[in-house]
Amino acid sequence: MVISVASGKGGTGKTTVAVGLALAASKDPSRSVHLLDCDVEEPNAGLFLDVQWQSEEITGVLVPKVDIETCTFCGKCSETCVWNAIAVAGEKVLVFDDLCHGCGSCSLICPHGAISEELHGTGLLESGISGGIQFARGVLNVGQAMPVPVISALLKNHLPKDPAATVILDSSPGTSCPVVEVLGKSDFAVLVTEPTPFGLHDLRAAVEIVQGQMGIPTGVIINRDGIGNDCVDVFCRERALPILARIPMDMRIARILSKGIPLTKGLPEYEAFFNDVLSSIEKELER
Repeated sequence: MVISVASGKGGTGKTTVAVGLALAASKDPSRSVHLLDCDVEEPNAGLFLDVQWQSEEITGVLVPKVDIETCTFCGKCSETCVWNAIAVAGEKVLVFDDLCHGCGSCSLICPHGAISEELHGTGLLESGISGGIQFARGVLNVGQAMPVPVISALLKNHLPKDPAATVILDSSPGTSCPVVEVLGKSDFAVLVTEPTPFGLHDLRAAVEIVQGQMGIPTGVIINRDGIGNDCVDVFCRERALPILARIPMDMRIARILSKGIPLTKGLPEYEAFFNDVLSSIEKELER
């Protein structure tokens, strides 16, 4: 079971929910629990876990490496690159690593085999153990513009093959390519939102992607319940979206999270809360 935790906007409590689900699931010794922090531009799930780090590897994009001795400067590589990552000027070939998407078209199209590929590091993959949780995260290098290759590598290398494993994916906020990359590996999507017009606006966008375009079973968790109005409730009823749980607006939660204490440890009653959410997800998947 692969559960992605997503949201239309940042700051809704996505990581709070992802960590809570993983910690609650890890209390069951029969479960193999994995938490992957796929928010590679700001991976903060590890701040709430005592992770014993075990491995680190560089990841990135395969970019063209041109053999000038073999190259005839015909320009076919430049013509085929839709990202303008390679250019031929006279008897020089310019490669712009940060524009390259690693598609390999230039090396395939080169009639003289003058282009090979080399790794351009754009981030790190880090993994370790926290109690009963196998934890891994991607970290995008500062200044890099493309998080998707790092997310793809994280999912390829650390998403378990065992279908019986309980996997929580903490996705990026929003509805762009990084989120779609994570959702594509998911059996169920938990959308975390707030009961405000702003929260509803971004929830609508997320639902359109998850249900309208990807057809993934979906449930909603309303965080900071008690503020705003009932607009999210009305929307969920209209779209037949199950509300899996509500987390109240509670200053105790803000205080413990500000100290890096996960919800299930700072307020132990939330262990049962997140176990109930897991049970609700399993029932939704059985339908």
